[in-house]
Order: sequence, then C-alpha cells, then structure tokens
Amino acid sequence: AQFSKPQTLHRKFIDAMLAEQAAGGQKVGFTGVYETFWQQGIRGEDQLRQRMAFALSEIFVISMQNESVRPQVRGVASYYDMLGQHAFGNFRDLLEGVALHPMMGLYLSHLRNQKESATRTPDENFAREVMQLFTIGLYQLNADGSLKLSGGKPIDTYTHDDVAGLARVFTGWSWAGPDQSGARFYGSTADPDRDWKPMQNYAAFHSSGDKRFLGQSISGASSGQADLKLALDTLFNHPNAGPFFARQLIQRLVSSNPSPAYVGRVAAAFANNGSDVRGDMQAVIRAVLLDPEALAPGGTTLRTGKLREPLLRLAGWIRAFDAKPASGRYRIYYLDDPLSGLGQNPLNPPSVFSFFRPAYTPPNSALASAGLVAPELQITAEPSVTGYLNFMQDAINSGVGENREVKPDYTRELALASDAGALLDRIDLLLMHGSMPTRLRGQILTAINGVSIPTATASNATQVATAQANRVKLAIFLTMASPAYLVQK
Repeated sequence: AQFSKPQTLHRKFIDAMLAEQAAGGQKVGFTGVYETFWQQGIRGEDQLRQRMAFALSEIFVISMQNESVRPQVRGVASYYDMLGQHAFGNFRDLLEGVALHPMMGLYLSHLRNQKESATRTPDENFAREVMQLFTIGLYQLNADGSLKLSGGKPIDTYTHDDVAGLARVFTGWSWAGPDQSGARFYGSTADPDRDWKPMQNYAAFHSSGDKRFLGQSISGASSGQADLKLALDTLFNHPNAGPFFARQLIQRLVSSNPSPAYVGRVAAAFANNGSDVRGDMQAVIRAVLLDPEALAPGGTTLRTGKLREPLLRLAGWIRAFDAKPASGRYRIYYLDDPLSGLGQNPLNPPSVFSFFRPAYTPPNSALASAGLVAPELQITAEPSVTGYLNFMQDAINSGVGENREVKPDYTRELALASDAGALLDRIDLLLMHGSMPTRLRGQILTAINGVSIPTATASNATQVATAQANRVKLAIFLTMASPAYLVQK
C-alpha cells in the first residue's frame, strides 16, 4: 500500500514558500528544509518513502554544513526528493540520481571538475566516496557481507589508481542549461532551475585521456555520458554492491548487528528480485523489513535491535500524540546542539560519514568485547544524554519548535489519568508497541501513583486537571527516558 502512495514533494513546499517571499513574505533560508522535513515526515501520506529518504540521506550524504550547499534551499529539498523518488525504484537509477545531482556536485566537489592538464589533476573527492561510502566499501565482501580474507587479512576493494581513473570520468560535469558555454560551466550564466536539474557534461572540460578503474578501461575518445554510464554500471554490478548496501539499510531501519544470514538474504534480493532484475529497491525493502530477524520478538542479546537516533525519538513522540502547530507550520529548527537540542538535524550531518559511522563501536564496552557495533552511540555521550532528557521534558510539557507551537494532544491519555495501569498500557502501545518490560512497568506505575489526584469538588477543578496532566506527562517522559524505549527492538 505504501509503495503505491504518490510522492509528497519537498521542492514544491519550498517553491510555495519562495512564492510567498516574492510577494513580500518571510525570507526563506535553510530552516525551510527543516520545516518541510517535519511537515511531510509527520503529515505526509507516503510515510515509508519519507522514512526511506531519511535512511538514504544518511548513506548518500550531503550536508547544509557545507557553505556552498547551505544557501541552496530548493536544491537541498530536491536532493531529498530525488532520494525519495528512487527509494522505490532501482538502485542503479538512485546511484545516477546521486552522482548527477548538483547538490552532491557541490558537496563532493565534482561540479565544475575539469580534465587533467600539465598543472592540474581532476578532483578525486566524489570518485573516492562513491566507492568507499556509496557502493562497494573498502574491502571485498562475501555474499553475506562478511569479509573476504587473504592470508588472514581483508582484501582492498580498490586502489588509488582506481580513484584517479574514476576521477577522470567525473570531469566536465556542471550546471544544467541549454548550452555548453564556459560561462554556464563556471556558473556565471545560470539556468533558473539549475539547483535541481541533473548536471550536464561539457565536452570541452571532460577528460579525453584513458580511464582505468576496477578492471575497466575506457579509451579517450568516448563521451562524458558514456564514461559515466560504464562507471556506474561497473559499481552497480560489483559483487560488493548488494551486501554493502544491504547491511547499511538494515542498520538504518532494523538492527545494528544483523546476522550474516540476514545480510545475505537482503543481498540476494538486491541481486535478483525473483524476476532476474538486479537492484529492485522494493524487493530490497521487503527483504529488510519482512525478514524473520526483523519480525522476531525483541531478544535480550547484544545483537538485538539498535539505538534509536534522536530525530526518530522526537518524530515518534510527535506522531504518537498528534503534536501539531496551530499555524500548520512545523518550525522545528535548531536541534543540532547536543545540550540544548538533540545533537542531530536532518540533512545537516558534520561530515560525509553522516552523523555516525556504520562500523562505530563504543570503546571499553560490552559491545566492543563482543566485536559488535552501535553506530548511533557515536553521538551519545554525557552532554547528549542530558540534553535529550531536558529537551524531551520541555517538549512533553510545553511543545516543540518556534514559540513551542507544535503542541501534543493528550486528550485520550488524560481521560485515563485516574487509572495508572490503563494509562501506562496506552503509552506502552503508542511508544513501545506493547513491549514494555515488567520491571520498567512497575517502576513507572509507582511513579505515576506517587502523583495523587485530589477528589474532585466544585472548587478544585484546576488542581485535579493539573494532577492528571502531571501523571500523563510523567508517564510519557519516564517511558521515553528508559533504555527499553531508547533501544529499538
């Protein structure tokens, strides 16, 4: 059902804001990206697509921390749309959408990348990251994602020569437009939609030298478009592509430490959707979300589940309690600071490695001793733990966003406030799908019952309402503060 939902476009939302600006309205800045993210993420019908776009944005990273990207509000929104568009399509098309989007071109500096000369070598940034982070990774993998070894050591997937050869492929790409003039290549002549249209190749700036990478060899005579096709086809068909992407998608959606068998099943769906199609994203998503490991009851081993990243915790609360603004605008902007916010903001990670690395292991931990990883713990430390608790305490009590305008609706919870057990059952259902451990339930029940509700009289309605509200807010806060909630299983 979700696969069939039409896509909600973020660029359309930004264009409407820009039209208001042109009519004398408020200036649209980078916060517009955050506004449309929350608007569609909470209210959009295409929830699976929005969730996938967020997961993909943490793999195929651009960031508004980049000074060239930050002002391009429309371009950033369209990059997110592109991820959403291809989320249910084919991985090969997704890869091309990423490679040719001008925001990726700005972020990884292959926009305006020029051919080699006596004094210049092509920029290698995108050529390196498209292999290391987007498609095949650093080391050769078996079909289940485990490392191939030679003499007990991992085998490199590529060399610097491969990076240099691929860098030549990504020369001559720059802003879209109706001609191939130098002024358009450099950007002084601008198409009004160049911030979202795929980059085009400028023959005069494309390398005419031989290009060798990953066992492929391209003669200097071919076009930029033909070079790109062969390069992306090579990456797409590399045996690492399926298991490398499978593990990352499972980590983003289900579990930090999927078993090799789970990775293998998803990689097999990537390799063949059952109809001899490689890279079918719908088949991959089904394999990730409907795998027996994904559907199994939450276990108690270190391997089970993943730490919920802060943005998803906030989204969970907004959705569970239908928090919405009177104005209709989700102006939830400044979340980056780990002490005053959540240490995370969409499309604004600190580096091309996103907010956290897939292979991060907290040092001196039981996870490290077991050889396991916990990516989200890379942004978890004393300041962020304290910051999250303070932030959510304020949010649960007063709302979030500019002027605390995004306010929750606790009507159904308040109706249960006098029955602590029934109240907690509902919160358990909404936030933890009924999986609250018995010990935690007992602790929270004791706390709720510690807030006494006076017997209602003609004169104490305010005190009764305050006590009921305090019970509801306390129950929600203690649930969202608990390790059982913070670890998604």
